[in-house]
Amino acid sequence: MSSTEPRLTAVKLLDKTFRSGSYSNIQLGNTLSRSDMEQRDKAFCSALYYGVIERRITLDHIISGLSSRPLNKLDSIILNILRCGLYQILYMESIPDSAAVNESVLLAKKAGKTSASGMVNAILRNFLRRDKKFDLPGEPGSIGRLSVEFSAPEEMIRELMENNALSLLDPDIRKDTVYIRRNPLRCTSDLLCDTLGGVVGKENIISMEDILPGCFAVKGGGDIIRTKAFEAGYFHVQSFESQFCCKAVSPESGDIVYDMCAAPGGKTFTMAEYSPGGEIWSSDLHEKRVKLIKDGAGRLGLENIKASPRDASKFDESLPQFSKILCDVPCSGLGVIRSKPEIKYKSISDFAGLPQIQYDIAHNAVRYLRPGGILVYSTCTVRKAENGDVCDRLLSECPELEPVTLPELPGVEPCSRMDFLPEMYGNGFFVAKFRKVR
Repeated sequence: MSSTEPRLTAVKLLDKTFRSGSYSNIQLGNTLSRSDMEQRDKAFCSALYYGVIERRITLDHIISGLSSRPLNKLDSIILNILRCGLYQILYMESIPDSAAVNESVLLAKKAGKTSASGMVNAILRNFLRRDKKFDLPGEPGSIGRLSVEFSAPEEMIRELMENNALSLLDPDIRKDTVYIRRNPLRCTSDLLCDTLGGVVGKENIISMEDILPGCFAVKGGGDIIRTKAFEAGYFHVQSFESQFCCKAVSPESGDIVYDMCAAPGGKTFTMAEYSPGGEIWSSDLHEKRVKLIKDGAGRLGLENIKASPRDASKFDESLPQFSKILCDVPCSGLGVIRSKPEIKYKSISDFAGLPQIQYDIAHNAVRYLRPGGILVYSTCTVRKAENGDVCDRLLSECPELEPVTLPELPGVEPCSRMDFLPEMYGNGFFVAKFRKVR
């Protein structure tokens, strides 16, 4: 397999992603699923693709200082070839500098941009002659400087600073840890560790079950969904924060639980495993995404899930009254910037309508909840406007609700609302718990 192919695939994907603004994981997954590249080349393509998205502003700042032509005058394919070349030189220690330059020049020719190959060569070699050094704008700690350092737009820097969450842009915090949830219907903890440990090494599997039932941290997790343990339904991949959210719901046998915005289904699966004798109703707006829930439930052998398409913001009188409801509402997703780095390039104005949507879903959930029932509200963002403000409004306009203390976590004071930051367990997340008292 040519070493050029994974690089060319990454360049084409980047061009498509930056033009369309679509989610990186969907673009990459669709492309690699159709590719006959070897697994090693797929892994390299993924690392290069995500890396350039994550560091785009930094890379563009460097290119601007090296190119005689403004960025907006460069061909988009050539610009992405330069980004990929610089990323390899700066951030991929396993790639020799000469290989990064030579492959970038070859890429320009392969992409039908031969006339620009000399410029690609000149820019990259000029950067090497400068000993890979570049100037940062502004004073230390200034918004402009932080924007280049963290590779995020200035308005995103301000937003995260206002929400005390700038650490979300630090790529090194817990980046090598993947959390999984053991399926108690299919395996014991020992069987999971023995089977998966044969692939990733037992020393890299750390039990978190003293904090969360069934939770394990896998160091340097890699592509663990391509293992026999995954195929056998021994586990599903799920962040620590999401597993904590399910523990806050705490389904038990006899409960009728509703996961209102469920796809792709991770929280539905965990709650179904908590309560094999209960009913877990699960819905999402689109049939295609509901199929993800059904397929996942089938792999895990979960038979107590009822999945169907439904608009969570609109009341459906055909549904029963539920004893417990999870509202993991659509959000800005700032808490998962590191796994979906294109989110940080969105305009903050794109999020303006979210709090109303979130409130409508949560308010609708109250209508479905039986007296004495539990409602858990969660997001994978850190914005107060989508978290605490929505909860304040819910309590103000629904006097039948009262706050309820969340499950304990080491080092965290008892509370009814919790803000997670990546230095805790890897992501930004918010969860709040309520009871309907009448």
